[in-house]
Amino acid sequence: MQLFFTNKRKVWKVGEVAGLSHAQLTDLFERRRIPAGTPILLDQAMRPVEPVSTWFRKIALSGLDAKTMRSYAYTVLMLLNFLAARGLDLRSATESDIQEFRQWRREDAEATVGEATWDRDSAAISGLYDFLLQDGSVEVRPWRATGRRAVLRSGTSRDLRVRHMELEQYLYCRDVGFGGLAPDAQLDETFRGWRPHRNRAACELALMTGMRIQEWATLLLPELGLETGLRPRTTDVALAACAKYGRPRSVYVPMDAMELLDPYLHIERPEIVAKAQSSLRRQHRNLFVVQRFEADASKVRGVLDGRTVTRVIKDMKPDLRRITVMDTGDGLDPLALFIGQGGRMLTFSGWDRIRWRAWERMKQWAAQVAVPQLPRRCWVYHDLRHTFALRLLIFLTREGLNDAQNQGLPMSTLLDHMTGNPLLVVQRRLGHAQPSTTYRYIRYLKDPMREVDDAFREWTAAGGASYVTVARHLLSLEEHVHATQR
Repeated sequence: MQLFFTNKRKVWKVGEVAGLSHAQLTDLFERRRIPAGTPILLDQAMRPVEPVSTWFRKIALSGLDAKTMRSYAYTVLMLLNFLAARGLDLRSATESDIQEFRQWRREDAEATVGEATWDRDSAAISGLYDFLLQDGSVEVRPWRATGRRAVLRSGTSRDLRVRHMELEQYLYCRDVGFGGLAPDAQLDETFRGWRPHRNRAACELALMTGMRIQEWATLLLPELGLETGLRPRTTDVALAACAKYGRPRSVYVPMDAMELLDPYLHIERPEIVAKAQSSLRRQHRNLFVVQRFEADASKVRGVLDGRTVTRVIKDMKPDLRRITVMDTGDGLDPLALFIGQGGRMLTFSGWDRIRWRAWERMKQWAAQVAVPQLPRRCWVYHDLRHTFALRLLIFLTREGLNDAQNQGLPMSTLLDHMTGNPLLVVQRRLGHAQPSTTYRYIRYLKDPMREVDDAFREWTAAGGASYVTVARHLLSLEEHVHATQR
C-alpha cells in the first residue's frame, strides 16, 4: 500500500494526463471537489483501498486541516501494516490486536512515541472505527465500551508547561540570537546571518500579540493595513482560517510591534522582492495573481488556476496565502508579510531553521560573556506566546487589585467580572476555547523558585549542596508527580 496526498496544482504542473484532455480534467475537478491535502491510500494495482480512502475524503470535507489529516493517515497506514503482518484487517481485528498495536507504538517500534502522540493516534483509530460502524463495514468496535472514558487513550492528563521569558532573556533572544547584534547592542561584524530585521520583527510581533506561529507567520500585508505602503500606528487583525481550529478572533497589534517592522519593510523586503522577480514570473501560472483589493482590503480579486475569483482574506488558508501575489504593473509583489528567497512565504520548517541558528548564536555568546541565563532546551516560538499571556495576566491582576483598593470595594460586581476579569481577558486574547486552559497560567503568577531562595537563603550547607538546591529539586519532583497523577 502507498499513501498519497491530493494537490490539484501539481496536476497542472505535470502537463498532459494520459487519457484525459485539459477540458475533461477541468470538468472533473469542478465535479469532484477534493480539499488539498486529502490522503488517499492505494494498493499495488494503484486502486483506492476502501473503505479507508472514503473515510479520508469524509474527514477532509468536514474541514479537518491538512496537517492533522496527514498525521491520521500515517497512523492508519501503520495500523493496517501491523494487522496485515498478523493476517488480519480492520474487520477481523480484536481488542487485543489494538492494544498490542498501542504497546508496539509506545514501547517496541523503531521510533517509539509519547503519550501525546499516542492520544492523537487513538483519536484517528476511534474516528475510523466510528465511520466503519456507521458505514456498516463492522458491527461493533473491537474494544469494549467503558462509559465516557476513551479506552484507547493514555489516560494521563498532561499539565500545561509554561516556559516564559524575563525581559533580559527576551531582548537577548531577539537582538543577539535573531538580530545578529553583540550582547552590548553593538554591531557584530562576524554575523553572517540572513535578514536579521525580518527575524527581529517576527519575534516582536509574536511577543506583543500572543499569536501562534501559524497565525503570525501567515499574515498578509493587507491584514496589517500595509497594502498601500503606509504603515498605521496600530491595527487589529481578524483571524479565522489560520487560527487554531479555525476559531475566529481579533488580535490587537500595538505600536512597538508595528514600528519594528519598518527596517524590514523598507530595507530587506524590497531587496528580496526585486531578486525574486524572475522566479515569480516563471511560476506565474501557479500563483494567485491579485488584480485589486475590495471591501476596504478585506477581499482580494484576481486570477487563480485560470479563473477570476474573489476571496475573503481572513478565510484564506496558508497554502493559498503562500502563492498569493499582487500584480503592481511593474512586477509581482508577494502579499505575504514575511518572505524568504524566491519571494515566497517562509514555511514553518524555514522558521524552525532560523530559530535553531539563533539558538546557536545565543549559546556561542553565553560561553564568552555574562549574558541572561539560558534554558537547557532551545527557546521555541510558543514561549513568546506564554510570555505574552503571563505578563498580561500579571499586569491586569495588579490593575484590578489597585482599582478595587482605590475604590474601597470589597468585591467586584458581576459586570466587572464579565468585562474585566483578567483571566477572561487573557482567554479572549489568546483564543482559548475553554477558560480552564487559561487558568493554568495562575500557578506561574509567582515564581515558586524565588520563594524557595528567600526561605532558605541563610541555610547553606558548607562545602555541599545548599538547602536551596535541595528544595528546588524536591519542588520539581512534587510538580512532576502531581502532573503524572492528574
